[in-house]
Formats: sequence, structure tokens, C-alpha cells
Amino acid sequence: MTPPLPPLAAPVATALGAGVRAALLAAGDEIRECYRALERGGLNVVGEILRGQGEFVEYEHYPREEVGDADSRAQYYYHAHRDDTTEHGHFHAFIRTGLLDAPPAPYAAMHVDEAWPEGKEAIAHLVAIAMDDWGYPVGLFTTNRWVTGETWYPASTVKALVPRFAIDHANPSWPVNRWITAMLRLFRPHIDGLLAHRDAAIEVWQQAFPGRDAFADRRLEVIGYLPIDVEAWLAELRAASELRASIS
Repeated sequence: MTPPLPPLAAPVATALGAGVRAALLAAGDEIRECYRALERGGLNVVGEILRGQGEFVEYEHYPREEVGDADSRAQYYYHAHRDDTTEHGHFHAFIRTGLLDAPPAPYAAMHVDEAWPEGKEAIAHLVAIAMDDWGYPVGLFTTNRWVTGETWYPASTVKALVPRFAIDHANPSWPVNRWITAMLRLFRPHIDGLLAHRDAAIEVWQQAFPGRDAFADRRLEVIGYLPIDVEAWLAELRAASELRASIS
């Protein structure tokens, strides 16, 4: 029997500072601009990333050569699971920590059955973005270590890595690269909450199954999930800013 995981709640715009809300709204403007450019050509984010990739095969990574940025060390790919009917697929976003000038220290696990990437191969998974059949984001989620084959870092370390995620070039798609960069900025409060919840859930799992490698347990796959809606979150941010302005 598996233990219940800790509760997970979405952030509230009124709890954020004015400067934070302004930065998130700016990221929202960037996302809207990416949608505008894609939609003018009859495209969407998913269709654009799959364009020219041949037959779409579940579990394969798209584009075939994963996208990375040599300066930020950010990386992403898109794929789908054959048995998932709740989404078309999802993006996984990473930072290649082993290539940073000052690589962070990984989590000090007490019991590990499967080796983690280390040295220059070390890599941190930031978040996954679930996409619907129309090519738009519908959720954010975190996964267990075995799912992505990542190096596990404490939530505090991963939170500090999220702001450096940026794909600042046009390969394979300028609007998609700008979009995913802006998505991690717009939904940073959600990602921070998901990462804190991720670590709390792993602690619960370790306590429930002492002596087992929680990071390799196939019973724990998706750890936390938050549904998202770009326009609804932007509306909440704008309403919170207007409320604060009317009070002051």
C-alpha cells in the first residue's frame, strides 16, 4: 500500500509582490507574442516542434536532437506516453548542471539502487509542461528521478536554477524557444510550489519504505501536478495588481 502524498495548492496572485507580478505579466506578453506569430501561420507550439520530424512515435524525443543552449545550459525535449489520454504530450525542461562553472551539490541520498548522472553528465529536471491536443499548455508537473534519468537536487537548488533557463537561439524554432523560456518565467510560483511538494513527497515515501530507493520506485512516477491556464493566470495577476493599486 502506498502512502498519501502531501497536499499541493496553486499559488495566489495577491500573495506576490508588485515587482514579481510585473515580471510575470511581462513573461505573459512574450507568450502571447509567440502565439500570435505561430497562429498567423496556422501553427501551434506542438505542431511547430514536430514539423519536419516525420512520423510521431510515442516515447521518442522531439526534436530528434534535443534542444540546448550553450550559455544557459538549458535543455528541453517534447514527447508523449502511449497510455496517457489526458494530454497530447509534454515538454521536459532541464539545466545541464554538470556543465555549469560552479556545479551544485546533488542530494545526499542514503540509499540508491540506480546510478545518477554525475560529472559533466549531471542534469537537473526543472518541470514538465503538459500540452493538449490543440498544442496549448494545460498543466505543470514534477516526476520521480527514474522517469527522466536526472541527477537529484534539493528543491532549493532546483528553484535557484529555474531563472537561468533560457533558449536564446532560433533552432529548431524561434517562437517555441521563446515560448518555453517565457513559460518557466510566467509560472515560476507554480514551479517553486511543485518543487517544494516534490521533496516533501519523497520524504513521505522514504519514511513509508525505509531501506528502499525511493528515487527508483516505479510506483511513484508523477509526483505533483497543477493545472494551468495562461489567460486565467494573467487575468488573476492583473486583478491583483489593480486591487493593490486601488488600495494604495
